[in-house]
Amino acid sequence: MSRIGNNPVPIPEGVKVNIEGFAVNAMGPKGSQTVHVHQDMKIELKEDKIVVSRPSDQKLHRALHGTTRQIINNAIVGVSEGFSKELEIRGVGYQASLQGKRLLLQLGYSHDIFFEIPEGITVTADRTAIKVEGIDKQLVGAVSAKIRSFRKPEPYKGKGVRYKDEFVKTKQGKTVGGVG
Repeated sequence: MSRIGNNPVPIPEGVKVNIEGFAVNAMGPKGSQTVHVHQDMKIELKEDKIVVSRPSDQKLHRALHGTTRQIINNAIVGVSEGFSKELEIRGVGYQASLQGKRLLLQLGYSHDIFFEIPEGITVTADRTAIKVEGIDKQLVGAVSAKIRSFRKPEPYKGKGVRYKDEFVKTKQGKTVGGVG
């Protein structure tokens, strides 16, 4: 039994929700977002809440129940508050800056990395700090992961791009010692 799927999705003030067939449209102060749901899931708008229910206890329906509810919740939270992820850059000479709609990353390679910022995402860069914001939680996470993948934090000195407050376990490295 899905515990998350049974919770109704609250609709905050300033957010309008329309259910048209298998699409849920959420419009709020940050923008609008449309979520397409599986045709087996039943979505009802009751007062200021959205209730997601499943037709049976089949494995597919149980799997979709909580996921559908959470995707709708993420759309509503996204148009009302938005999502953000913060990254930090560590390393001598490593830095980031914005050039128009592109993010310029200098991460110790022989060349600079230019990252095209997708539509619907706002990126702010302050040398060693990057903030990714948007209304689509999945897209914010994907863009953050892509930026991090250009130079993941390495375990010996900890240099690279990491999420803020991410802990990177460091290794000792080689030690110089004589034989015997």
